[in-house]
Amino acid sequence: MPNLALLGGKPVRSEMFAHDNSIGEEEKQAVIRVLESGNLSQYVGSWNKDFFGGPFVRQFEKDWAESSGAEFSIAVNSNTSGLYACIGACDIGPGDEVIVSPYTMTAGAIAPLIYGAVPVFADIEEDTFCLDPKSIEANITPRTKAILVVHICGHPTEMDEVMSIAKKHNLKVIEDCAQSPMSTYKGRKVGTIGDAGIFSLNYHKHIHTGEGGMITTNDPVIAEKVQLIRNHGEAVVEGKKTKDIYNTFGFNYRMTEMEAAVGIEQLKKMPELIEKRISNANYLSKILGELPGIIPPVVKEGCKHVYYQQTFKFKKDIVGVARNTFVDAVKAELPLMKLRESTPIMGVGFAPPLYLQPIYQQRLHKCSFNCPRYDGQVSYEKGLCPVTERMYYEEVFTHEYMRPCFSKRDLETVINAYEKVYQNLDELKEYEAKNIVIA
Repeated sequence: MPNLALLGGKPVRSEMFAHDNSIGEEEKQAVIRVLESGNLSQYVGSWNKDFFGGPFVRQFEKDWAESSGAEFSIAVNSNTSGLYACIGACDIGPGDEVIVSPYTMTAGAIAPLIYGAVPVFADIEEDTFCLDPKSIEANITPRTKAILVVHICGHPTEMDEVMSIAKKHNLKVIEDCAQSPMSTYKGRKVGTIGDAGIFSLNYHKHIHTGEGGMITTNDPVIAEKVQLIRNHGEAVVEGKKTKDIYNTFGFNYRMTEMEAAVGIEQLKKMPELIEKRISNANYLSKILGELPGIIPPVVKEGCKHVYYQQTFKFKKDIVGVARNTFVDAVKAELPLMKLRESTPIMGVGFAPPLYLQPIYQQRLHKCSFNCPRYDGQVSYEKGLCPVTERMYYEEVFTHEYMRPCFSKRDLETVINAYEKVYQNLDELKEYEAKNIVIA
């Protein structure tokens, strides 16, 4: 009779983990106040105070600015919308290039395409998985207009080096902070170091409003342009007497009063929720990091990691089985999370190299790649970013067992699952020998 659940044995735990739910009575009462007001959204497309949204949106923006230390905060309906708006607000357009990460959610590379610009992929650091400043510098051309960094999985990018490169080449810096609210770099909060930052508020982030996002900036010009792009700016530039109207054709990126009301209450909870993530992650890193061939997340000196996910590196030559086999074995010992039954909370690779997607391989966005204003040569070939490819295909695995809903008992269960797999590696090696495993 096999011991491992993957092979038919009894799992370490069958009872599902609790749903990670930070919504409580405070959010419920806030939503009721919005419903009683009769205004679920208060935006108008003309130049008056309601162009900027209703009272809950404006209060949420004020609270976020105070919390982040940014001079301006602008609420939007998603981090994706925020990325698009910031690209536009930085006056990026046809013929321009933007340095982006290949190891992130797709919107970070798609954003330049929205304005007819070309994404250029730099490689990542193999310890933090953030953009490598050396690779950024190597990919800059006369056409480069901006660097879009991603503080991936909760760890900040090496911002001093990035800002030095940007200053040297006169580039804008946009920070994608979707996975890193309250993360800090040498005492500075991410989203306030570059020209603009964007945060995500969708349901599986540190706090959420269902869907939503927040832009931060200390630049009044960028703040104004983002506000115009958010709410059909082309309709108000005459009334506002705006002179610089480049890229101010607008979209509907507006956050509703309902989302903002929830966000106001969620923001109050964020410090405690993040500290619980850090505490859980530190506990798991300490114990799991003692297992041979498992390398826990790196936290660089002067940085605060806020753990959107806990990202480990796996050394096949030490463990003796392939990463995918190992992860499958651990997952089989543990249950899913309530209301996340279709979304495993442990996986391999994290994010496939974006440049290998069909939109880049086939140059499907013609107005960027075939634009008469673009005279560059951009590569999206396999092998372009070797560190990214090695992390995705061979070394990285992630889990979310450090979420605030996980109790000490839950963490012990997770540790027991890892340890059980290690105790039965011979059984797993025999299984792997009978099956074709590629990573």
